[in-house]
Amino acid sequence: MGDMTVSTPPRVLTVAGSDSGGGAGIQADLKTMLALGVHGMSVIAAVTAQNSVGVQGYWELPPEAVRAQLDSVLGDIGAQAVKTGMLASPALVELVAEALDGYAAPLVVDPVGVSKHGDSLLAPEAVETLRTRLLPVATVVTPNLWEVEQLTDVKVEDENDLRRAADAILRLGPTWALVKGGHLPGEPVDLLTDGTTEHRFTAERLDNRHTHGTGCTLASAIASHLALGEDVPGAVAKAKAYVTGAIAHGFPLGAGIGPVDHGWRQR
Repeated sequence: MGDMTVSTPPRVLTVAGSDSGGGAGIQADLKTMLALGVHGMSVIAAVTAQNSVGVQGYWELPPEAVRAQLDSVLGDIGAQAVKTGMLASPALVELVAEALDGYAAPLVVDPVGVSKHGDSLLAPEAVETLRTRLLPVATVVTPNLWEVEQLTDVKVEDENDLRRAADAILRLGPTWALVKGGHLPGEPVDLLTDGTTEHRFTAERLDNRHTHGTGCTLASAIASHLALGEDVPGAVAKAKAYVTGAIAHGFPLGAGIGPVDHGWRQR
């Protein structure tokens, strides 16, 4: 036998949509998890037909298929952190919220509302379910500025509005809000707060348009670092460092916007 001991890495579950182009969604989540040293598992809630130029179609899975995947993974294997992404419909948001409410692992919610190309990925009626059912059970919510507006009606015009936006998100019930200010002019700033402490993360603006999958990747990286034992501010700091490198190494693909490079540290 020898003395080789094999230890199981922390497990992280993503509940999201599949991206056929491999840059975002479930595919980005699993690549991120592998890169950060955790075991990634997936519950596929929707299948998209998409590539570098946009989303050509999406199909939700039946609620019972999503429920069965959740039961299979959580019932047998369990997770040290869970990340949710594109959930598309009120029924799926409701089902996932119910399954994860009270589950003893941190939950990172990426409230996916629109794709990089401006394609809507969330039925309007699902926004309310997200607001009232999923956000209250979240450990961290990671909206971009459009998603903040979709969820709270707060319009962020400059850096001074970030805290107001984060507080509006916190009123919906999550423990922490990470408001991503990357679409503001000037140096990008993300604001993380639990209502008491506040952390600001800045990164240089990278001149690279190949940023497909950034949001999925960041949320998965946060979940991975939480599973590895970091607290929320520590997990966000490490996730930001990983994502910044991935954006810096984003590469062209097809005729449109290429993905971030999930494997940049290995290359």
